[in-house]
Amino acid sequence: MSETVFEPWNDPQAKPLIQFKNVTKRFGDFTAIDNQTFDIYEREFFALLGPSGCGKTTMMRMLAGFEKPTEGQILLAGQDMAPIPPNKRAVNMMFQSYALFPHLSVYDNIAFGLKRDKMDKDKIAERVAQMLKLVRLEKFAKRKPHQISGGQRQRVALARSLAKAPKLLLLDEPLGALDAKLRQDTQFELVDIQEKTGTTFVIVTHDQEEAMTVASRVAVMDDGKIMQADTPANIYEVPNSVYVADFIGDVTIIEGRANKNGNGYDIAFAEGQPTLHAESEKSFANGQTCHLAIRPEKVAITAEKPETRNALKGKILDIAYLGNLSTYHVQLDNGQIVKAQTANTRRLSRRSFTWEDTVWLSWTDTAGVLLEG
Repeated sequence: MSETVFEPWNDPQAKPLIQFKNVTKRFGDFTAIDNQTFDIYEREFFALLGPSGCGKTTMMRMLAGFEKPTEGQILLAGQDMAPIPPNKRAVNMMFQSYALFPHLSVYDNIAFGLKRDKMDKDKIAERVAQMLKLVRLEKFAKRKPHQISGGQRQRVALARSLAKAPKLLLLDEPLGALDAKLRQDTQFELVDIQEKTGTTFVIVTHDQEEAMTVASRVAVMDDGKIMQADTPANIYEVPNSVYVADFIGDVTIIEGRANKNGNGYDIAFAEGQPTLHAESEKSFANGQTCHLAIRPEKVAITAEKPETRNALKGKILDIAYLGNLSTYHVQLDNGQIVKAQTANTRRLSRRSFTWEDTVWLSWTDTAGVLLEG
């Protein structure tokens, strides 16, 4: 039986859990969020991704109720959230610092919100036991936060945030304090916990790899606007702008002029360089400025000239050795740098290319994405 793909944003019948309607947020003369309209669906893991100061934290603070929109509305399950104080919303927020109570045990940290809500004692015990099991910390219930590791503290904070079964959990750079290896493990745990609980998660992060790993959809932000909100695969393979292509992953961007030819366009980009060709469903006027975005793993590197129309000759300027992969920075005669990536299946001494070598780079007509100026 094939599993149905989770894509409520493509279903016209699906009702969003969160709706931003023409939301603007100003601080004095500064516009932090600029007239944004978008939806987040139930059970979604939605990532707000962007550089510092792009507005992602403001977006989250408005969802939590710490800030009110200057204009527009934010709806949760159809209800305007503006008049509802933060502590009365079906929303919980997990902070980067975890904010655990140092004098309370793991058990009591998780139970804290439930006790404050005057929940029945037996129910609290049952709920805390569920949460401890969910985050695999049953054995650590009696310990204090300083007696467990950073990764475990992170899971206690998560269990505490989920204990009250919020409709929506906001995570502000939740893995910022963890080292790289632990971060990676915890990303998969987060996804697992989110799927098990069915809670809608919204995560704020500036780490593109993290957003691409955990999210059902990623919203790439710049200057108070969502530039593109889509699945990680689409953001990477089909970016809608040079900004998004450049922000996510490694990419070479070649600026040129487009001329229609068959199913695609010929791209003239530099004096003395061959014309490139790219298939594209976007339409460009003849002579219009365009940008070809091409990922390094789609570029082949060879010593001999290949039999393909997208072939460029250059000299190896730099090699980034990443263990399993090497990225070659190849400079063309006109100064343009093109990146090519190869898998390192052989030992170092057997590699075929090194610095200053003259090589050919090539790719297929469908490998690159043609973007407007």
